[in-house]
Amino acid sequence: MRLQEFRSRMERQFGAIRAQSVASDHVFGPLGGRTPAQAIEAGVPVRTVWLEICKEYDVPPKER
Repeated sequence: MRLQEFRSRMERQFGAIRAQSVASDHVFGPLGGRTPAQAIEAGVPVRTVWLEICKEYDVPPKER
C-alpha cells in the first residue's frame, strides 16, 4: 500500500479532519507506542499501520 492510498482510505473512513487526528494523535501499542504518522516515519509498512487502525476502529473487512 502506498502512502497516498493510505491517506485516501483514512479520509474515506474518518473524514478529512478526524483522519488527520487519528494519524497524528492516537497512540497505538502494537505500533510501538507510536501514532500512525510516527510509525510510518519510523519505517513501519503503511499496510501494517492501516491494519492496526482498522482493528482499533472496527473498520469492516471489505474496507480494509
